[in-house]
Amino acid sequence: MAEVLFYHLQGQKLETVLPPLLTKTLERGWRAVLQAASDERVEALDAYLWTFREDSFLPHGTYRERDVASQPIVLTINDANPNNAHVRFLIDGAPLPQESAAYERIVMIFDGDDAGAVAEARLRWAEAKTAGHAVTYWQADAEGRWERKA
Repeated sequence: MAEVLFYHLQGQKLETVLPPLLTKTLERGWRAVLQAASDERVEALDAYLWTFREDSFLPHGTYRERDVASQPIVLTINDANPNNAHVRFLIDGAPLPQESAAYERIVMIFDGDDAGAVAEARLRWAEAKTAGHAVTYWQADAEGRWERKA
């Protein structure tokens, strides 16, 4: 079973926390797939991951590209795992994938300042536990370091 990590953003933007999490994933030698809710979000993240720092970028592609299987990070709106990723990132309330057990980790990132997103995360937590996954809950401290809360 996959380990499911819930990252609770409070006063933080996804664009701030996502690059370090993806970087750590690649440093471990893992591939990642990131599922968003819309093509517009995929396009915005696609542009952002190439330019988030002047001295660095995160190599990635989108699910529409021909060479998607060779990409270390794939941005998508669907449930597929086109690059045989080890880690699946879920944003914008994306559901747990049908083949959850195929991943080492599933990382659900949700906006703690949005009551609807918090309610959705609670439902996903219950789904993950019912499916037999190990679940953990993470929140940033005052310095922005992630602390395990549950």
